[in-house]
Amino acid sequence: MASTLDQEPALEAVTIDRQDRSISVATLGPGPDPGLAERVAANLPMGAEDPASSQCGLLSGQSDCDACGQPLPAAVRQAVTVTRDAHQFTLARVTCPTARRFWRWRRIRLPRVVQRDVEFFEPEEHPAEWPWQLLATAGCALFGALGAVLTPDGVRPAGVGLMSYLLAYLAGGWFAAQEVWTRLRRATLDVHFLMLAVALGSAAIHEWTEGVTLLFLFSLSGAMEHYAMDRTRREIRSLFKDAPKTATLLDAQNREVDLPVERLQPGMRLLVKPDAQFPVDAEILRGATAADESNLTGESLPVDKNVGDLVLAGTLNLWGAVEAAVLRPVSESALQKIIRLIRDAQRQKAPSQRSIDRFSTAYTYGIIGVTAVMFLVWWLAFPLAPFSAPPGESSAFYRAMTLLVVASPCALVLSIPSAVLAAIAWGARHGVLFRGGAAVEKLAEIDVVALDKTGTLTTGELAVERIESMPPGRESEVARLAYSLERLSNHPLARAITRYGKQHGLAPAEFDHFESVTGQGVRAWRDQQAWFLGRRDAPDHQRHAAPLARVPPAAAGFSEVWLSGPELLGRILLRDDLRPEARPLIEEMRRAGLRTVVLTGDRKAAGEHLKSTLGLDDVRAELTPEEKVAAIRSLSSAGRRVAMVGDGVNDAPSLAAAHVGVAMGARGSDAALEQAEVVLMHDRLENFLAAYNLSQRARAVIRQNQVVSLGTVVVLVAFALAGHIPLTLGVVGHEGSTVAVVMNSLRLLFGRHRRPHAD
Repeated sequence: MASTLDQEPALEAVTIDRQDRSISVATLGPGPDPGLAERVAANLPMGAEDPASSQCGLLSGQSDCDACGQPLPAAVRQAVTVTRDAHQFTLARVTCPTARRFWRWRRIRLPRVVQRDVEFFEPEEHPAEWPWQLLATAGCALFGALGAVLTPDGVRPAGVGLMSYLLAYLAGGWFAAQEVWTRLRRATLDVHFLMLAVALGSAAIHEWTEGVTLLFLFSLSGAMEHYAMDRTRREIRSLFKDAPKTATLLDAQNREVDLPVERLQPGMRLLVKPDAQFPVDAEILRGATAADESNLTGESLPVDKNVGDLVLAGTLNLWGAVEAAVLRPVSESALQKIIRLIRDAQRQKAPSQRSIDRFSTAYTYGIIGVTAVMFLVWWLAFPLAPFSAPPGESSAFYRAMTLLVVASPCALVLSIPSAVLAAIAWGARHGVLFRGGAAVEKLAEIDVVALDKTGTLTTGELAVERIESMPPGRESEVARLAYSLERLSNHPLARAITRYGKQHGLAPAEFDHFESVTGQGVRAWRDQQAWFLGRRDAPDHQRHAAPLARVPPAAAGFSEVWLSGPELLGRILLRDDLRPEARPLIEEMRRAGLRTVVLTGDRKAAGEHLKSTLGLDDVRAELTPEEKVAAIRSLSSAGRRVAMVGDGVNDAPSLAAAHVGVAMGARGSDAALEQAEVVLMHDRLENFLAAYNLSQRARAVIRQNQVVSLGTVVVLVAFALAGHIPLTLGVVGHEGSTVAVVMNSLRLLFGRHRRPHAD
């Protein structure tokens, strides 16, 4: 927004009101030009998220510029002022004290911004309506039956009979009318409009019973659809138990103070007692326990937690009282991150669903036009009575209403979202998070699986096996310096070294100008001398080229990290075991027709050992992040659909380049989770196959739904055009296909999908 002030010389201030969803711009003197507010609104830093989780804390109301991870540069901070209250904030140019009184404001509603198929400022889902819809359906049936009893055949309803029919219409059409009104305000029509039009048309020609039958079945079908969708959403909501609202803070005197979780800041010390939930993501400082992470990662077995280990917000502390240091605010916890991802997933549409949505709108207008033409054909060409027909015959209008019902695309419109949402719910309940319908469809298309090694094919729980120094005798110094450098990194190797340092009580050394060298390691300065920790072949180690050449590479199954500095060279050997399920999984992938390729930065010898041990199709070793991306693109250019599976920051570019990016676990890096379209919350590789099987079955269910919905329409329309189907039977066929589609989709919610392990 500060850069927007530079781009717009006339702009003096911007106010954004989250509650009113409005933006106001101010200029000095004359009123702002009409396009200024729109240009400013287009620069809002919302990224691919909604305002509740925006990249800008001011937009979300969760922080200010002092607490921002990307603060304004000092020069900008001196040039602008930022003020905020409960619902709005103002960014203003610093001018003379009297300037504000001359500002001229223009206010507009914030525009709807559609990005990655997520509609910002979209209203929240209403609470479940299906019980009320079911009640309205019962009322429609009751009043309709009463009207039929009170109205003899061939007699127009009157008095109490007419009132009963009107009440039946009101009950059966209430929710449909609400939807029609909402659509009309957006200048669009859908199947609800068609159903109401047919019902009103039936009443116009005194076919009240058939109109009530239509509204009853349409309302009943709608209630069942909403029940199915609500059941799916409840499966997702049940994943997240109520998070704690307060935390026990330990102050400087070790006194226990209850504090709202919103006020927790990184570095604060917490006391978490047995059978209590961890309020935020934190690191164990003292004590030992086990955590139940099943609600977040799907892992059913308790996970041991010791000093230096990470605990996740919303997970349960099982038996030990522990002290933990807050790592990040509650709004940035893994739990909130996953909840936001799931909300995004529910809103993002599959490509085929977007096509159906575009088709259904045009189809609705088209079928209205065809119906009008057929009415004229039946009336003028055959000819049939236009509205009132003798007993035993049907009028042109009656046939037109029948055609309008049976040609309505209700089942087709529901064929994809019902299946996609059910698949997302099943996956979320069993540790597989799809970030939208596109991910469900795209995963079923892959034929190559590219995998990272560390944390993917291996357990990722590395342990320091041995520390060496050159000259000998300075191993403790190597460990201390390596711990000091790696404690700012989130790579699996760094986590292992950091955990080792904390468990051995190493005091961190102070470094200046810390920087990360992508694909190589980390560099920092101490007393104006450079230190480097990273790969053996990194250019920074060349000053120790001679001793490096004399040390043989680490044996297969071990990883090595080298520390180099003034007159000191050291090596840290870490062991990372292969996942026991890796080989059976690779074999099962091959049986499924998937080619497996490992892309790793590890040594070629380790890569060849991995290839022979697991029976992989290909291994490409000693790759930088850029070379991994190039490998993904080379596979894609050969006509392959590649799924990349990884967990670290270095994997994020590869995840973005692949046809489908798959991140390992809730403990994966933020960068990997942001780029991935599928997240394996168990942190277990075998769940990739469960996700693949689920996506294939979801695609099959979508095709079945489309065949049922389109086939029903074709058959019923053929009979309607021939005039051999009554309106009531057409309604039953139309609504029956809709219910069949939804029930078929629910099979995804309750199926097993060859899930590799029990929860």
